Formats: sequence, C-alpha cells, structure tokens
Amino acid sequence: MDVTRTNIPGVLLIKPEVFGDHRGFFSETYSRRRFEDNGLVVDFVQDNHAFSAQAGVLRGLHFQSPPMAQTKLVRVTRGAVFDVVVDLRKGSPAYGRWEGFTLSAENHRQLLIPAGLAHGYMTLEPDTDFLYKVDRYYSPEHDGGILWCDPGLGIAWPDLPPVLSQKDVRLPRLKDFDSPFSF
Repeated sequence: MDVTRTNIPGVLLIKPEVFGDHRGFFSETYSRRRFEDNGLVVDFVQDNHAFSAQAGVLRGLHFQSPPMAQTKLVRVTRGAVFDVVVDLRKGSPAYGRWEGFTLSAENHRQLLIPAGLAHGYMTLEPDTDFLYKVDRYYSPEHDGGILWCDPGLGIAWPDLPPVLSQKDVRLPRLKDFDSPFSF
C-alpha cells in the first residue's frame, strides 16, 4: 500500500497493491492491519455504494457535524470521478482550501478523508460506481453541506454540465457557514 500525504492535513491518497495478469486483477482494498502499520487507526462501521448513470453527476459538498462527523475512505470500482475535499476545520492551516483528485476503476486510487472536511465528486464517465467506508453511522440531523459552486472556494470542476439534486443546489456558501469543526 502506497500512502501519499496531500496539501490538506490528514487527507491521504492511497494506492493499494494490484496484482494482474491475463485473467484480470486482485487487490486488497482495505486491511485494518496495513492501515494501522501506516499509523491509520479508523474503526469503520458502514459501507456505502453510490451509482451514477451519467457523466456530470455532482454529489456534494457534504459532511456530518459532530458528534457524528465521519472519516471516509472512498474509491471508484467502475468509471471515474473528480473527487474534491474542502477543509472546514477552524484552526487548520488549510481552512477553506480545496483539493481535487481523479479516482477511477483504472487507477485504483483511494482517498482517506478525515472528519471536518466537506466532500463531493463529479462523475467523469457514465455508469460510475462510487464506494466508501465511514466510521460513524449516517445521521440525518447531523447532515450538512457547502455549495459546490461557491465562488469563495473557486473549485475548478470538470467542464461538464452538472447534474445536481435539489438539496445540493440549496446548500450555503462557506462565508455563511459557522463551522462546528476544529483542527
């Protein structure tokens, strides 16, 4: 497992080993032991699977507030996404900054996203399967988000017409958000 630190503290790009031949491939996508060997102690409690039928589906930027804030391990098993994280932790040197990553079935990359970050992605291909593990159960009363196109963030989304939910269109801008997270 190759672990790369990113420009946002705690966000890690993970590349598991992939063993392939003419039949296909095998990859150990998660091992508690390997994570702990890399100093990553996370007790995942729930797996989620999102399917998007078309390119341009944009989901986010989402988070859960404390005490139900979630650490996530995300990956793509079919298709590709442009995955974005935004640091919402007061006191973080990266507060209000975003970083984007291409995750695909082809590159096998995973992203570990600590609690206190907003997360979203846009599908780059039709029929994309997005899987993620979380360390807290979903809690509707702790569900929140930041507007995906907030000009204060200036996220450089791919040049695709976004396909959005009504919920995501109505999210607040960062400047109108009082963050419950601290670094």
